[in-house]
Amino acid sequence: METTKLKKFAQSARRTLLTQVGSKLKLVLAHDSAARRENPLAVAELEQQLAASSDKQVVEQVAYLWFNRLCALRFMDANAYNRIRVVSPADGQFQPEILAEAKAGHIDEGLLHGKLREQVLALLSGAAPSRDPQGEAYRLLVVAVCNDYHRLMPYLFARIDDYSELLMPDDLLSENSILAYTREAMTPEACESVEVIGWLYQFYISEKKDEVFEGLKNNKKITAENIPAATQLFTPHWIVRYLVENSLGRLWLLNRPQSGIRAQMAYYIEPETPERDFLKIRTPEELKICDPACGSGHILTYAYDLLFAIYVDAGYDAAEIPEKILTHNLYGIEIDERAAELAAFALAMKALKGDPLGAGNNRRRFFRKPLKPNICRLEKVVVSAQAVDDYVGFVGRDLFTADLRQTLKQFEEADNVGSLIRPALRNAADALATLEAKDVAGQLFLTGTHASVLKVLRQAAYLSPQYHVVIANPPYMGSKGMNPRLATWLKDHYPDSKSDLFAAFIERGLELIPKYGYSAMVTMQSWMFLSSYEKLRAKLMRTTSMESMAHMANMVMGIAFGTAATVWKLSGSVKSSGAFCYIEYEDICNDKPIAFPPNNDRNNKVKGNVFRASAADFQKIPSSPIAYWVTKKMREVFNSQLVSDFSDVGKGLDTGNNDYFLRFWHENKFKTDRWFPCQKGGDFRKWYGNNRRATCKIRQTELLNFQH
Repeated sequence: METTKLKKFAQSARRTLLTQVGSKLKLVLAHDSAARRENPLAVAELEQQLAASSDKQVVEQVAYLWFNRLCALRFMDANAYNRIRVVSPADGQFQPEILAEAKAGHIDEGLLHGKLREQVLALLSGAAPSRDPQGEAYRLLVVAVCNDYHRLMPYLFARIDDYSELLMPDDLLSENSILAYTREAMTPEACESVEVIGWLYQFYISEKKDEVFEGLKNNKKITAENIPAATQLFTPHWIVRYLVENSLGRLWLLNRPQSGIRAQMAYYIEPETPERDFLKIRTPEELKICDPACGSGHILTYAYDLLFAIYVDAGYDAAEIPEKILTHNLYGIEIDERAAELAAFALAMKALKGDPLGAGNNRRRFFRKPLKPNICRLEKVVVSAQAVDDYVGFVGRDLFTADLRQTLKQFEEADNVGSLIRPALRNAADALATLEAKDVAGQLFLTGTHASVLKVLRQAAYLSPQYHVVIANPPYMGSKGMNPRLATWLKDHYPDSKSDLFAAFIERGLELIPKYGYSAMVTMQSWMFLSSYEKLRAKLMRTTSMESMAHMANMVMGIAFGTAATVWKLSGSVKSSGAFCYIEYEDICNDKPIAFPPNNDRNNKVKGNVFRASAADFQKIPSSPIAYWVTKKMREVFNSQLVSDFSDVGKGLDTGNNDYFLRFWHENKFKTDRWFPCQKGGDFRKWYGNNRRATCKIRQTELLNFQH
């Protein structure tokens, strides 16, 4: 996908929307504004929100909301999912089709009726006075569409009868409007894949991400509010495929060795020997896949594609498959509200399409029976001790156990630690069902607490071990950037992986799956080698087998550090050999490997360009680095006697005063003094250098008499 235009558009759209929404906020809050007269309740709600947060936060929230909605409507227009084009013109026209039809007197009664319908027609006929009749009528039509989609997709299209409508941008029809630029960037070609939504999300928040990292230079830690922006990283599609195919695809092939899905898994690496120990899956409905840091849902959308193929392979009717996948198979967890909305929308669009490879779509069935994707946005929940005590007195201690009380406390940090929470309550789903049946309608002072408890239980249910496969690109954040609460919490709860969020997610992913389940994650490569992760490596080697790894050099993922896409099997054998390959930047063309596994200087030393190594092999090397390329003979060297066992090893030649004793070659006085070569190194050189000072001489006559 060509992303340059998308990036330019998303960043420009954010600035434009922030300006327009900010200007609208000032108009609405003016003492004698029309909004105060016509929508006093919405203005009052806006003022309450401003008092609870700030002008900047409200403007950011509303700007983001309208960006998401307008992009979603454009995507649906481009794929003919809307009954009538909402933000795009019909062929040969210049205005949005819904407005052109309204000007001709054609307005869907189910969309707009009563006074609002009359208001739109009056504006377009000139019967109602207005400075911008078409613009005002069009805004009413867009709001009506968003409200209509609330029934189908409430996660993205909440009913607009609040201050978000008051702050809606005014200019939507001019050549320089936000909608004009949306159509220009989101071409029909770009909208062929719902992946475009994820790219737009990343680019929209990229400038905020830059602001956060600029603050880090001034020792400003990353707050809970800024964690989503700071850690957002869109996963290239081929890496998503690698992770999904070598976990979900592998599990299905183990259960159905003759399955036809193998032919479409371009990044699947065959195991070296047949596996006997694996999860037994009878039907596709049994499969449960979770992304615990799902962002905008890119991993889940490809998992949908592979699951569709699995269902077809198992003989299911294609028309029934979308509902089964969204109901039974896919689960996503996210702390960023807008990202969670987009993840749910992306899965809804996959269901609307139906067969990923088919020419038609599943529109009629989807509109007749809406599907709600299993996406959970983790929210911070704080309930006072007194409110909890009052609630316990009502429901009873047999229902509100000590574990439930502790779980309620845990979610006070949900915005900071997200899926890393390990709910103390083991049977959250059962407790939720029991407490949902409790009638608190007559208990005025308990309704708020009851709602908070149910919210925590719904979130805790998502974080309970129940998945066969966990797949993620978890957040990357070193301890230096963490806010104090987060850093302390990680030290207490993840002592072996506290150095970075991604490492803690590696641990957490393995806790969400059963014996022989798979966890597949793309992370920084640092856990493979650094001493700060030695305990984590030891734990992974005790409890898992590494089934597969794509080890990537700098910039392969578009970031300036090495990464690794790894698939672990829980309770796998320490002697089980995994498949490892290395990908260099030069191996990538058009955002994917030229060949896989790549035939580069590292891989071409082994059969099939794939190294085979086990945990037992890594354990032969001190501190157990994941050095998969090391030969068997080299590993055996580590069993040999150490030099230190029979000889003292020293640093070698050291002057004690470099400025006094060391000289460049051109400074030497060879005729009067005797000099010796001394290797001193210097600044970084990639291939060759440091030979001006790297080789110098020491004046022997003074060295003998020198005193420190």
